[in-house]
Amino acid sequence: MNMPFSGESQYANLGFSNDAALMALAAQGNPQLTRAVLMEQAAAQREMQQIANQRNLEVPKVNFYPSTHANPRKARSQDIRQAYRLLRPTKRFLFSPRRIFGSKYLYNKQSHLCVVDGCDCKELIQYDNLYAKICDDETGRSLWDMYWQNPVTGEAEAFLAMDKVTSGRKMRGTYCPEHLHLFHLLCKWEAEEEKENEMKPSRFRDKVKQGVSIVTVPVSIAKKDEAPVPEMLQKYEPFFEMLEQDSRKTSGINIIHYKNPETGMNDLTSVHFDLRIFQKELMQMNQPTPAFQEILNQQANEAVPPVPPQQPQ
Repeated sequence: MNMPFSGESQYANLGFSNDAALMALAAQGNPQLTRAVLMEQAAAQREMQQIANQRNLEVPKVNFYPSTHANPRKARSQDIRQAYRLLRPTKRFLFSPRRIFGSKYLYNKQSHLCVVDGCDCKELIQYDNLYAKICDDETGRSLWDMYWQNPVTGEAEAFLAMDKVTSGRKMRGTYCPEHLHLFHLLCKWEAEEEKENEMKPSRFRDKVKQGVSIVTVPVSIAKKDEAPVPEMLQKYEPFFEMLEQDSRKTSGINIIHYKNPETGMNDLTSVHFDLRIFQKELMQMNQPTPAFQEILNQQANEAVPPVPPQQPQ
């Protein structure tokens, strides 16, 4: 069971936080942890626990709680350290014989097991594919599209974790939806941190010493002024944010904007909910994909290194 970070055990996990608490967290600490990201993470935790209760699955809670440090950079660094600690593969007992003759990792067995908590991701996908529901707040792409599909063929392919989280050797196991979402956020935080480090003068000096010339190219960017939202409609903005996020996950929600041809502003906005598509998507999620099932069977039948026989004394 993963424990909270930096003495924050008095906080519940995000799955039990209300909208006011999530909004307060988004206003402080790590600037990359926006309200939309926190809502995605909280929804993932709630749905994982709901599935665990309905299917009697052992799904430990991922007690990630964002740092509330006043300095945004230090808050992000604390979140990165916490994410690494929560995403490390679970190791066997130090004096276990299987560490000598097998693997030192407890859940490094099959591609459908989470390397952290041993959750059966195959059963999760067959019951309710949460990977397809958790989306990136910027691109709108789901975890299933980014990590569980072959980028060339587009076929289902299990994501394999690494023994050092973002580096090292590939393992046989994967991450459950909640851990994979945290892994995705960790990669974005490190990319943002590396981007800021590249702008430091010391990095420029190192590049010049290596013979790299730095040329600044001016780029003009035209910004389109958006019309201010009327005060009466401002209270509905969280509702429309949820609609925008959910519309990227399902085809059953359609948001249509009618623009004025003269001013270019949205005069009318309509939202359509299609119950037929909801029911069709639910039936598809409850049925395992044949391609994914075949890949899991192939990876599950991979040969395991034999245990060397012990010499009689």
